[in-house]
Amino acid sequence: MKVFLPGTLEDLWERWEKIPNARIYAGGTDFMVKLREGAIQAPALICLERIPALTKIREEENTLFIGAGVSHAGILTHPLVQTWCPVLVEALRVLGSPLIRNMGTLGGNIATASPAGDSLPALYVLDAEVVLADARKTRVLPISDFILSPGKTSLKEREIIRGVRIPRPMPYTMSRYEKVGKRKAMAVAVASLAACLRFDTNGVVKIARLAWGSVGPTIVTASRVEKALVGFPLSRKHLEEIAPMVEEAVSPIDDIRASAVYRKKIAINLLCRLAGDSNFNGRFTP
Repeated sequence: MKVFLPGTLEDLWERWEKIPNARIYAGGTDFMVKLREGAIQAPALICLERIPALTKIREEENTLFIGAGVSHAGILTHPLVQTWCPVLVEALRVLGSPLIRNMGTLGGNIATASPAGDSLPALYVLDAEVVLADARKTRVLPISDFILSPGKTSLKEREIIRGVRIPRPMPYTMSRYEKVGKRKAMAVAVASLAACLRFDTNGVVKIARLAWGSVGPTIVTASRVEKALVGFPLSRKHLEEIAPMVEEAVSPIDDIRASAVYRKKIAINLLCRLAGDSNFNGRFTP
């Protein structure tokens, strides 16, 4: 099988035009497994990892752009990401192994559209937008509109993920990502939670963004829970009072890793644990 490595987007579109059935990939950590298993058939492959437009992280006015081809390791160590979105850093720090983080890309994690994808809950609470492109135009979708169901996205034929845009965080914002797996490393999440909360100067929640992974067909958000947090200090008592809303919001399944009942309990416990760490690991965004 031939593998092409275009050096520009123009080269990509030209090559894809000549081999329209070629499959696109970047890091390949999920793609190559499926290819070897025979789940993917293609006359040729086109690798995106050498296209500079897809491998940059830069500030654009009031947004941070992260190219789809940037590796997880590259995101983890980038000072702009560490400043703008520490919740994404926390999520990627527990994704896979060092080898996976060095090869896997943010665009690939998004395109896989797994409800257990570690980057996805963080991107949801960051209100990330997915930048899509084909040979003629670019379009932008909120990540919640881009991901439709397990393994299914709004990506059109002959279109690629160019990157994500994340708005500038507001002052007095705290964030946290935590996941529960069957082991401490190299674990697919049984359940996970990303949280971004903005407080006033008295410690009262003004804005809440919550997203759970592995407890529904896609990432689960719960506007009722978010609204119930607003106007109160973050306390264990209040979180326990609104816990039934979480149980109503999530719709987990039984699988080899955990039962649906257990996942519901974990989803609630992850929310309640927010009050146990009042400093969210000290991650105030300036």
